[in-house]
Amino acid sequence: MKSPIQNKVNTIFIHVSDLKRSVKWYSVLLGQNYDLDTVARPVYNLQVNQTLGITLDAGPEGGKKNLGGLDYPLFNFHTDDIDQSYEYVKQLDYEIASEIVRFDDFAFFTVRDPDGNVIMICTG
Repeated sequence: MKSPIQNKVNTIFIHVSDLKRSVKWYSVLLGQNYDLDTVARPVYNLQVNQTLGITLDAGPEGGKKNLGGLDYPLFNFHTDDIDQSYEYVKQLDYEIASEIVRFDDFAFFTVRDPDGNVIMICTG
């Protein structure tokens, strides 16, 4: 039987404890405009490209999520310049979880978002 499931990712869900704080953190990281006055639970959608989005999910009012950031990234953001990206994240005073790791054709570093989720920034 041919699978009816497409080989495509539409949305990455990131579970967060404070929606406005996370909207600001991710928007600044990605250089996107945001208006905190328009942010309301349970979710906020960031457009990443024409086919992929990120949904920051704080859940409904009064609900509590058990968050405990993983020690490894579930996805990455791409960069063409790893050194410039690293310096940008340092200037933002974001928590850098790992320094730049370099291979012949690939380099990456990781940061932690406000809930401790590890996000990879990488080339290649």
